[in-house]
Amino acid sequence: MPFAHIATGARLYYEERGSGPPLLLIHGLMDVPAAHYPALLDWLSADYRVIAPSLRGYGQSTPKPRDFPPDFYHRDARDVLALMDALNIEQAHLLGYSDGGEVALVAAGLQPQRFRSVVTWGAVGYFGPDMYDAAERAYPGDWIPEADRALHGITDINPIMRQWVDSVQHMVSAGGDVSLSLAHHITCPLLLLLGDADRLNPAAYGQQFVNETAQGRLLVIKDCGHSIHNEQWEQFQQVVGDFLTAIPD
Repeated sequence: MPFAHIATGARLYYEERGSGPPLLLIHGLMDVPAAHYPALLDWLSADYRVIAPSLRGYGQSTPKPRDFPPDFYHRDARDVLALMDALNIEQAHLLGYSDGGEVALVAAGLQPQRFRSVVTWGAVGYFGPDMYDAAERAYPGDWIPEADRALHGITDINPIMRQWVDSVQHMVSAGGDVSLSLAHHITCPLLLLLGDADRLNPAAYGQQFVNETAQGRLLVIKDCGHSIHNEQWEQFQQVVGDFLTAIPD
């Protein structure tokens, strides 16, 4: 699979599969697409040209090591937009999970004309006070498998996860705006999915976000936590598939 040298200074490795309308798939914290989303890639590539980058510092992408400055969601969003430029993709569908969902919401808010639709799950665009302690639960990083650390070239996960927690908590303390202030720019259809048992992302925050958009909709999936694509795969396929096929050509 290819690499792209992009205008922001990163060198991004990306999966490219299928043909049809372009669709960008943005991964979550400590993931890479091929290893963590094989079913998603296979399913989506039947109808779309799927571009699934590893964000900077993840997998084979550089610069390394992966870090989490306070603006990392916006930095990653600028990388995604620069990748579209490098690949001459004028407009695309955009899907993002967890941290990748937050990145997707930022990117869509910064350059809304670039996207035909947006789907996120496990992301809300706003980090309220109750998310301060929820973020703390990600540290230490013992929950991250050794195989995943090896994918990113990480020998000591704890300093990296401490930086992620500190940056998320900084966002909370600064007022919580991740992309909420950009939401009104998003004019394309938006589907925001949350599990009813997602401990990190309250549905009220998701509703607050979609209320600011022109065509936003929140759907809460019952009996489900954060990773809807893993926990409720058939329902995820049905809902997202119906949403995407309803987007006019």
